[in-house]
Amino acid sequence: MQNTVDASEVAKFEAMAAEWWDPNGKFKPLHMLNPCRLDYITSQIAVEFDRDLDDEAPFAGLRILDIGCGGGLLSEPMARLGATVVGADAAEGNIPVAKVHAVQSGLEIDYRHTTAEALAEAGEQFDVVLNMEVVEHVADPLAYVTACQMLLKPGGLHLCSTLNRNPKSFMVAIIGAEHVMRWLPKGTHEWSKFITPDELFDLLTKAGLDPVDRKGFVFNPVGWTWSLSDRDLSVNYVTASVKP
Repeated sequence: MQNTVDASEVAKFEAMAAEWWDPNGKFKPLHMLNPCRLDYITSQIAVEFDRDLDDEAPFAGLRILDIGCGGGLLSEPMARLGATVVGADAAEGNIPVAKVHAVQSGLEIDYRHTTAEALAEAGEQFDVVLNMEVVEHVADPLAYVTACQMLLKPGGLHLCSTLNRNPKSFMVAIIGAEHVMRWLPKGTHEWSKFITPDELFDLLTKAGLDPVDRKGFVFNPVGWTWSLSDRDLSVNYVTASVKP
């Protein structure tokens, strides 16, 4: 199976690994976005698998893969909700950071330095694949999404977020986030690798998934908060799809 890892992209995140859990560090945008991401993720999983989020461990019995897990910002909440979690990342330096924080948090999470393709070749299977802010960093998006599809059990749920490609996203995600606000190091993102919602839906379909939902993540610069939008997918957005 083709390796879709882009070595230059991995190197960028290796250099920032130690800062994953610093809410005011280089991953500040993700810390700000995380509550909104989690609202979408948990609600989609709850609907798809008929779970009550008010239960003590609503995701008990579900096996979840957080591909491109970084320091574990999504893996840990999934584990707290009762899921069996595998966190995988192609950037080797992220894994020790994630492991140490999980121990400090009293959580058991299976963190691995590996790729979606390697997991698929090993025959791993999951109920849910979280594929958040990764697809715009890989060398071959279709091959990568196809590997994610192979990792899902029939009826499994794939959640994928990324950045739209248009003049607004260039101004907000590149000029604004990297050059003006300096939330991220310059060069973290390549605008040419951003993917429009229609393009992503097409990739998901070609990979053998059935897209069922998409929402925008919208930043409010006045309140410094993020919210979900049915209409505004102009910069950050997320999709849900299922494996037939």
